[in-house]
Amino acid sequence: MSILELAALLAAAVLGLDAVLHVYWMTGRTWPARDVAALSQGLLNADVPFTPRVLAPLVLVLAAGAIAVPARAGMILTGVPGWIPAAGTVAVAAGVALRAGAGVVWALGVGARRESAFYRLNLAVYTPLCFVLTAATVRVALG
Repeated sequence: MSILELAALLAAAVLGLDAVLHVYWMTGRTWPARDVAALSQGLLNADVPFTPRVLAPLVLVLAAGAIAVPARAGMILTGVPGWIPAAGTVAVAAGVALRAGAGVVWALGVGARRESAFYRLNLAVYTPLCFVLTAATVRVALG
């Protein structure tokens, strides 16, 4: 398997898993948090309702990204016009790069309390993962 294909699979797996988690939260469950408020604060550093109206569009975007990236790598949907998965992959790369940049700002303590669960998760998981996804999706976008 090539580096391009591995990068595409990594991005698709992370985006797909994220979509599945959001579908799970649409059911009203809040694992790994104790309630919606704790889940929202831990994931987003803000109070956001975890309702289908809020989460369904995000699930669709995540699923589209999980399909676009391996399609760009030529692994699936080979009959689709190439500009569609290319545009989707660039959009994913831009989105995760923006999130990585925001994560650096939060890691510096701007807009995030250093004692919060969000701060620790951002530093240990979210931002590093976004940097890895940025690298993977840029690699796939460049072909």
